[in-house]
Amino acid sequence: MSALTHLECALCGKHYPARQPWNLCVDCGRPLWVRYDLKEVARQFTKPELSQRPATMWRYRELLPVDAHTDIVSLGETMTPLLEAPRLAAQFGLSNLFIKDESRLPTGSFKARGMALAVTMAKSFGLSTLAAPTAGNAGGALAAYAARAGLQAWIFMPEDSPAINQKECALAGARAFAVNGLIDDCGRLVREGASAMGWFDFSTLKEPYRIEGKKTMGLELAEQCDWVLPDWIFYPTGGGTGLLGMWKAFEELAAIGWLRGSKRPRIVACQSDGCAPIVRAWDAGERFAKRFENARTIASGLRVPQAVGDFMILDALRASDGVAVAVAESEIPGWMSLGNSEEGIAVCPETAVCLGALHRLVGQGRIGREDRVVIFNTGAVHKYPEAIGATLPRIDLREPVDWEKLARRGA
Repeated sequence: MSALTHLECALCGKHYPARQPWNLCVDCGRPLWVRYDLKEVARQFTKPELSQRPATMWRYRELLPVDAHTDIVSLGETMTPLLEAPRLAAQFGLSNLFIKDESRLPTGSFKARGMALAVTMAKSFGLSTLAAPTAGNAGGALAAYAARAGLQAWIFMPEDSPAINQKECALAGARAFAVNGLIDDCGRLVREGASAMGWFDFSTLKEPYRIEGKKTMGLELAEQCDWVLPDWIFYPTGGGTGLLGMWKAFEELAAIGWLRGSKRPRIVACQSDGCAPIVRAWDAGERFAKRFENARTIASGLRVPQAVGDFMILDALRASDGVAVAVAESEIPGWMSLGNSEEGIAVCPETAVCLGALHRLVGQGRIGREDRVVIFNTGAVHKYPEAIGATLPRIDLREPVDWEKLARRGA
């Protein structure tokens, strides 16, 4: 049995019984935290035992809500590598820059973690139909894991979401729709259709278990760093589930006595200035973020005009002595090109925003040369063909090859 004890509203603190489906708090309409008996976890979970387990996200099962291994819905969620980035580090004048590459996961993004866990729980609760709005990758992951579990998925996405995401949802058998609006418009459709269609709302932070899957990013990072956390984490922030999951992971690891030292990473929430509600709230010193009107960005995962967990994100930033940074939309292609060309890592547009934020903070003198910095690459750039502007010079085999000219064109 899992050490899961109850669920708790992140705003008003109301408790809810575990092992049954919930959406938001019925009193204040805010997200729920999943809580565990951490004293029991500390008794039954040891580092030597962990080291003998398969390298998957499920190796941390004592800190996950799944009761039985046989319940797990999986597509092979491997641990993702923490890659040194020395050439990128040199670009920023740093000595210790790392990229945790989530593009290696099933469906090509970090969304696999959240959906694997959430769909696992949905199936254990006997739910049959799941519905969610998506900016792209979450929909693809939901479609794949619902198919794996034998469940039905309904997915609503803005019509200008990346074409790959639209196609992968359809290919996995989801009932997917393109909507002439933003992700919160899609969320409204999910809410309005719940009673008529009988589905369960799987929107970001509107069910409590996607955050538990994303939490494994923080658990993995701590283990890969030998339980000494880095100085800085740069995280592309849309709905914020991954940022919150990592912060929760660090709190739980501290509670069971696994972290070496009391230091926590300073977290940087990175957004495009084309959609920066968290940054605006941060700059204004507010706890809740106003809706960002006319949101536009090629980093589709960041195009979340209003996050239901806004106050949770801002609370985590303040607790970590972190910061929220907006990067110019026009700079994203350049940072994406730099990340891919310097290290060969499939840096997506969302992660490119993190590089811009890193440049800003280094320039302000806030990050020391020897600070250990981790950037999360949340998805594979291959899923964003619309954001890649490169075209190849053409060779016409009907003509002799002019090698000097070719060298100039290929430079």
